[in-house]
Amino acid sequence: MNQIIECVPNFSEGNNMQIIRQITDEIEALEGVRLIDVDPGKATNRTVVTFVGTPDEVCEAAFRAVKKAAQLIDMSKHKGEHPRFGACDVCPLVPVSGISMEETVEYARRLAQRIGEELNIPVYCYEFAALEEKRRNLASCRSGEYEGLPKKLSNPEWKPDFGPASFTTQVARSGATAVSARNFLVAYNVNLNTTSTRRANAIAFDIREKGRVKREGGSLSGKIICDEKGNPVFEPGLLKKVKGIGWYIEEFGIAQLSFNLTDISVTSVHEVFEAACKQAEARGLRVTGSELVGVIPLSAMLDAGKYFLRKQQRSTGVSDEEIIKIAVKSLGLDELKPFDPKKKIIEYLLEEKSGRLVDRTLKAFCDETASESPAPGGGSISACMAAMGATLGTMVANLSSHKRGWDHRWKEFSDWADKGKYYHSELLKLVDEDTRSFNAIMDAFSMPKTTDDDKQMRTKAIAEATKYAIEVPLKVMHLAYQSMEVMKAMAELGNPNSVTDAGVGAIAARAGVQGAFLNVRINAKDYSDKSFVEKILKEGAEIEEAARLAEEEIMTLVNQKL
Repeated sequence: MNQIIECVPNFSEGNNMQIIRQITDEIEALEGVRLIDVDPGKATNRTVVTFVGTPDEVCEAAFRAVKKAAQLIDMSKHKGEHPRFGACDVCPLVPVSGISMEETVEYARRLAQRIGEELNIPVYCYEFAALEEKRRNLASCRSGEYEGLPKKLSNPEWKPDFGPASFTTQVARSGATAVSARNFLVAYNVNLNTTSTRRANAIAFDIREKGRVKREGGSLSGKIICDEKGNPVFEPGLLKKVKGIGWYIEEFGIAQLSFNLTDISVTSVHEVFEAACKQAEARGLRVTGSELVGVIPLSAMLDAGKYFLRKQQRSTGVSDEEIIKIAVKSLGLDELKPFDPKKKIIEYLLEEKSGRLVDRTLKAFCDETASESPAPGGGSISACMAAMGATLGTMVANLSSHKRGWDHRWKEFSDWADKGKYYHSELLKLVDEDTRSFNAIMDAFSMPKTTDDDKQMRTKAIAEATKYAIEVPLKVMHLAYQSMEVMKAMAELGNPNSVTDAGVGAIAARAGVQGAFLNVRINAKDYSDKSFVEKILKEGAEIEEAARLAEEEIMTLVNQKL
């Protein structure tokens, strides 16, 4: 899975769109990065920019944007309602998919160090990237704001984590920057069948982590309970990591619950929706739908769709498109306006439009294979055959899960369908990967060989590309063989009316194993590390034999039921 992170820098300029455009141009200039949103605020004199992409490219784009902001924004002349202390005031990195928080923290700290050392801007690391506990809170790092920077920088306790610790002429212009790694924040609104802001607020207070002010007797008219310092005591709400209020939206003529989910690994979108439904019903109201503001990770939508499929006692081993459709309809995300997954899901926004083999029609894929081009060839076809075999096993599992009279077994077959879906998804990725590995060998052979250094680099590149061209079909072999466990289970346990589909799936999977092994063998011929080749060929032969035996076993089961 590709690693994807989000960056949400806030720049201290919200009125001059020419300056904002120059900053965002730096971001858009980099491949591997997608600018998602630019949100300027006139009163705050601040612009929130959102972009996503692969970690190295996102960090490079962030660095360039911070550099440009420091050149264009003079903090000594800045006025605005929002707390701030720098031209690029904050620069948080957010893990989206394929990357852990720990890894994101490392990227954040490297970015902070680079900003401090190369741009001579004082940098404080906060939240998960904080280097000491008292700096975890952004408000603490930014206390005193820009006007308090000279004093803050001279205080040894608040020496920046990176960059200068003095209020130089340059720092007077750029201010300081706070860099962090934080969890993904989802802005999510729930629609109600009322126009009452007061009732919407009551439901939001039921749900949000902060809850509501505690009163004597538990009634709204009761006296507010305060602590020994005279501060109101709050009664916690139902869900952690959720902030929320109620408001009236004139555009749609309804009241909404407006939530910020600050950690969707703790509280998910569908959990908030279900809680809103329950609390609204308890107050005589009804949830009519919901609205996603901004973008969301694919995993969050898949989690929601699978949750509602399980409520329906239906298999979750269906396509991502079907799962997302169930999520959209169950959450009512299309009530106020159309919901386009291609524009709302981060991973889809980043999808290449270069025409992957697996995105082509079946006819186009076959035509490309039949052309004079040597790729795609047998390796990609082997991966494709194996993927199609796994889809047949998945199909039988889904049909069995939905079979009349077998309702009590839906979970059993849903689990098998999930397994089958995993295998066919991974094998589909290898259809293109095999072609890429072949093209890498061709690229290596076309490298210059004029000088000794050229020859050395070319030889090394050919060896690396050849090794990878061996490893890809070997991975196809492993996955294709492993997928046969699904076909065997379906031949034995699944809907007897579809037993032949399980059989065809087994035949296709074994063909994938055999075809991939041919590619392993032909690529291994040209690889110089003979001990590696010997090991790989032995491993491949063992998988090929195991797949043969598995196919025989599955076909025996199939023939017994015919």
